[in-house]
Amino acid sequence: MDEKALLEIIGRGEGHITEFKKSTADITKDVYESICAFSNRDGGHIFMGINDNGEILGIEPHCIEKMKKDFVTAINNANKMYPPLFLTPKECELQGKRILHIYVPAGSQVCRCSGRIYDRNNESDIDITDNEELVYKLYARKQGTYFVNKVFPEWGMDVLRSDLIDRVRKMTRARSNNHTWLSMDDEELLRSAGLILLDRESRREGITLAAILLFGKDTTIMSALPQHKTDMIFRVYNLDRYDDRDVIVTNLLDSYDRMSEFAKKHLNDPFVLDGMQSVSARDAILREIISNSLAHRDYSSGYVAKMVIEKDRIFAENSNRTHGYGNLNLNTFEPFPKNPAISKVFREIGLADELGSGMRNTYKFTKLYSGGTPQFVEGDIFKTIIPLNDKATMKLGPMVSDQVSDQVSDQVSDQVLQNAVEDKILEYCKVARTKKDIAEYIGYKNLTYMTRKFLKPLLEGNRLVYTIPEKPQSRLQKYITKQ
Repeated sequence: MDEKALLEIIGRGEGHITEFKKSTADITKDVYESICAFSNRDGGHIFMGINDNGEILGIEPHCIEKMKKDFVTAINNANKMYPPLFLTPKECELQGKRILHIYVPAGSQVCRCSGRIYDRNNESDIDITDNEELVYKLYARKQGTYFVNKVFPEWGMDVLRSDLIDRVRKMTRARSNNHTWLSMDDEELLRSAGLILLDRESRREGITLAAILLFGKDTTIMSALPQHKTDMIFRVYNLDRYDDRDVIVTNLLDSYDRMSEFAKKHLNDPFVLDGMQSVSARDAILREIISNSLAHRDYSSGYVAKMVIEKDRIFAENSNRTHGYGNLNLNTFEPFPKNPAISKVFREIGLADELGSGMRNTYKFTKLYSGGTPQFVEGDIFKTIIPLNDKATMKLGPMVSDQVSDQVSDQVSDQVLQNAVEDKILEYCKVARTKKDIAEYIGYKNLTYMTRKFLKPLLEGNRLVYTIPEKPQSRLQKYITKQ
């Protein structure tokens, strides 16, 4: 590495993959702790002869050779570093001063320094030896197999829901009328998707944890993975607690539907043009962040995944088998499969696209939806943050009092409001709904006003129809969008 490249790294200061050590005459103890932390995380650069502020101090010329020999001896000593790391410090001249540069690659095994385990967090080396959860996560990151590929040879097809498998088979028609899964029976479909594997220990075949998460009965999922849970929260008015909540403990297909339905209930869907085509930017964003949360979650962790809708943002969090740290950059981001078997099923049924495209789509549709820029933060907890504007969570009716209606009128014209509410009703009533259901969904308590303002125009325009047309006032009456 030339001088220019080294100075560029040094100029960025200490961080997740860069560490400065004063060490002008001897190697300090914490150099080896940093090497251990880098090996356990994502690798990095260590510079000896530079202080914490990035000032190049240089190493005493007569000490350089001794320091190099001491380093090589220690780094190959199993009592000091285990497994031994075959690293060589490189002598460099910067600004007329001599320093030592060591590049530490990410290790394939968990590394220990003097019997202790260190992990890197921003610019600090953390001793995690006595933290069982962090040590477990570290070993999980280093293992070569995927947690969801765990095989349950003692369980058969009877613990799965055949209706969910059939649902997936039908959903593939959206991609192709000749999709291979259409002609397969349930077991053949699971094998094709990599959801039946050979258990290495028992040498017996069985369904995988991924199959159970996708198609398992709720009782089976709880037996195999009791920590599985997704928390959906709407927090706009009651900031101390929440305005609405749904704790989802079920298979991934139904989880996707419930997460999507919850978010759509609380997020408006304004008119958006992508070029000359009208699109639902809201639905596109939700598709990406929900599928990402379900398909790429680290299911070995007990951390409860959540998606929270606040007035100015949506943020989603889930445990993660990390392969980096910090904010992801769209231009430099390199996707890494977290749960390939689950991701494959999601792609085949149209709930996700090719690896890496979700991030680009989220950038695109967030710009259209709120004008903001999303954030993706990689770490042991993966975070997605979608900025919102006022119109996204603004209630389209007087939930509490006429003052809310006045505020709405101040922000949008009556016609835009009318159209937005009507579109919301028509989307909701693709399945027959009662008048009370509709009022609750759009945020109106006054049924008479809601009927006169919205239902009547839709009925007169033949866009909404009665399910019992011969008895408009029937107590069993429901409303459904005309196909």
